[in-house]
This record gives sequence, C-alpha cells and structure tokens, in this order.
Amino acid sequence: MTRTVSLTLAQRGVLTLPKDVRDEYGLEPGDQMSLLDLGGVFVLSPHRSEVDALADRVARSLKTKGESLQSMLTAVREEREHYGRKH
Repeated sequence: MTRTVSLTLAQRGVLTLPKDVRDEYGLEPGDQMSLLDLGGVFVLSPHRSEVDALADRVARSLKTKGESLQSMLTAVREEREHYGRKH
C-alpha cells in the first residue's frame, strides 16, 4: 500500500506515527527504526536490517533502468521545486 502521512516535528525532534500506522505494522514503544537519508528524501523502516537490503534493491533497480541514485535524487529535487512553484 502506498500512502502519504503528514508528521509534525515536536520538541526535541520527536515524531509521532499515527495510531493506525503503528497498529498496522505492530509497532510498540521502544521499537527501533532506521532512517535512510537519500539526499533529503527520508525512508523510515521499522526493521533495522532491511534498510541496507532496500537500498541495495533500489540501487540494482536503478542500474538496470540506466539510472543512478544521483540522477533519481536530482529528478526528485526538480519535481519538488516545480511542485513548490505551483502551490
């Protein structure tokens, strides 16, 4: 399922995940998560060991399509700038 959830950064950098998201993935207080920073595009993973595997899968997929991570991040930045100008 693909969806976008808006989060607000609270004091001391705290983010609260919506209850339905926590319930769907069985997330409990104290669970560790990993944050992968792809040049300003954040991927939050509830499973520490899967972030590296995800990055490897993304890199392989990009390579087979003739893309690089840098070219994709550039495209995302350009789209973000274009979107920002429209709104």
